[in-house]
Amino acid sequence: MVFLNSGVATGSGGGDARNIMNAQGRHTQASRRGAALAITLALLASACATPRKTGVQTPPPPAAAPDKAAPAPLPEAAQNRVALLVPLTGSNAPVGQSIANAANMALLDAGNARVNLRVYDTAQGAEAAAARALAEGAGLFLGPLLAGDVRAVQAVAATKAIPVISFSNDASVAGGDVYVMGFQPAQSIARSVSYARSRGIDRFAALVPAGVYGQRAQTAFVRAVEAAGGRSTAVASYPRDPAKMLAAARSVTAYDARTKAGKPVIRPDGTVAAATPAPLPFQALLIADSGSVAAQLMPALNKMGVTPGVAIVMGTELWNNEPALANVGSLRGALFASVSDERFRKLAERYRAKFGSNPSRLASFGYDSVLLVNSLAGNWVLDTPFPRAALGSRDGFAGIDGAFRFGAGNVAERMLEVQQVGTGVINTVSPAPKGFGS
Repeated sequence: MVFLNSGVATGSGGGDARNIMNAQGRHTQASRRGAALAITLALLASACATPRKTGVQTPPPPAAAPDKAAPAPLPEAAQNRVALLVPLTGSNAPVGQSIANAANMALLDAGNARVNLRVYDTAQGAEAAAARALAEGAGLFLGPLLAGDVRAVQAVAATKAIPVISFSNDASVAGGDVYVMGFQPAQSIARSVSYARSRGIDRFAALVPAGVYGQRAQTAFVRAVEAAGGRSTAVASYPRDPAKMLAAARSVTAYDARTKAGKPVIRPDGTVAAATPAPLPFQALLIADSGSVAAQLMPALNKMGVTPGVAIVMGTELWNNEPALANVGSLRGALFASVSDERFRKLAERYRAKFGSNPSRLASFGYDSVLLVNSLAGNWVLDTPFPRAALGSRDGFAGIDGAFRFGAGNVAERMLEVQQVGTGVINTVSPAPKGFGS
């Protein structure tokens, strides 16, 4: 456990008693002789002196002052305790340490002495970390990072109805006392689809990875296209195997059917050119995966007709963690929606100056969660439950990642901007709204 807003210094002192006793022993005999002589002289002087009477009474010596009692220990500051649950060891330690360091920065920036923030390592067991935090008086849990850990922490928190503001992006763990701050693929997909629809695009297709993330992305994609008034022409799923990824690309582009439907071209000299495939069945293709996987798919997709000016490629919020995509030529013109990076870049500069390393992109969760707590600390009476109702504020909260609020399902709704991959740069083509209208 780490204390972020207080420190305890310990130490020991004192000289060597044996050295002191040896020094005293060397003067013992001389001291005795001197003392005897002094007593003799004093007795002689007393015998020769003639006493005198006087009217002034010598006051008795003052009573010895009682020993001073040891000072009482200073009382602990009147603070509500908040537990930050993140991995500080193990494979996810760099992310957890970044979150913890950024939380510390927010605590110092806020300057609010009402909150006592303590960090607990979840790498050795999230349930044990939460139980320890609860035993030490935590009234609110920030974190954990992973969905599996959220479930373990929730079981502990439920014993005292402690709210959990997790950093997971798994919306399925939200509800009850659990709130999810993590970036949601569904929100990113919906924002990109809405923007593309506003640009006149009405036919959409998607490539999604096998697994839970892909399943949720597919559901979000179908709903977003329908909500925007567009048409979904195809969705193909793939495991991350090169041959199967290629097969999924052929499927979603209907490449084989388009090739058969193409008509040969007769040149002016009478020779016949190979048949040109029929047009793509979509105008925009979502690749619901990391940018690096999208880059692997692009050479095959280019050959199958997915080229700039013919179809727009769209990504998800995962792409915001990959600035190197700006240098991937095959992704030039691709769109994705995410939180703005403007404030995070400034936080990262301060972080590097303070800690000497680059923060994880998820460090903003630590900073923003502490800002949230600070904004509500004035209404959190000491030794009372955290004011959970305030988490449902429709005005939301401000942070490094922009405005956000928790919806009815306890999942953070965020204001996202649309970004486009350029030549060596990623440009913002549609800024994020400043706040929530309702």
